[in-house]
Amino acid sequence: MKNVLVQEVSAQSVRGHVLVVEDDRLVLATVARGLRDAGYEVVTAESAEDAQEWLANGRRPDMALLDMCMPGQDGLWLAQRLRDLDRVPFLIFSAYGDTEFVTQAAELGALAYLVKPLDVAQLIPAIETSIARAKEMHAMRSVNNGLQAALDADRDISVATGLTMAYHRLSREKAFDLLRQNARSQRRKMVDVARQLIASNLS
Repeated sequence: MKNVLVQEVSAQSVRGHVLVVEDDRLVLATVARGLRDAGYEVVTAESAEDAQEWLANGRRPDMALLDMCMPGQDGLWLAQRLRDLDRVPFLIFSAYGDTEFVTQAAELGALAYLVKPLDVAQLIPAIETSIARAKEMHAMRSVNNGLQAALDADRDISVATGLTMAYHRLSREKAFDLLRQNARSQRRKMVDVARQLIASNLS
């Protein structure tokens, strides 16, 4: 990874970890220096391939800044990888404000689309806002996943209760109580007992 550079600041002042991917070395150095001076730990890569290699080691930044147009794989290719595999929030920037580019970036989940030349003083608020938004989105996904898990558990318990009603000729209330008693006696979660019962009836 000869074209990947990690620039760190003291742990007390770190505002976040940012990956900057840009093939223009002058732009890359200017943006990295500005972010580092603002208190960010910065990782720079001169190509999407170099960034992918760095990500393959398991490191994950809080935010990625991606140039749209680069030799080899472009920023959109890397953006798709960040979205699908790494779930890293990202900003896209380009020398062009083409509507098609903006649409593609938005479809991939870019939190902002910036046009070069980049003004670091304006870039920092965009990063701060995007990191905060990404955290909010992550929290919302966690809540939604929790709600879905609860709905799935309720459904499986309801199905298992119905099976118990049919097998033992019990009312729904008594079948539910029997299912709950079995879970307590086995020291297991009720939903796990319910899913085992459903699986045994499907096999």
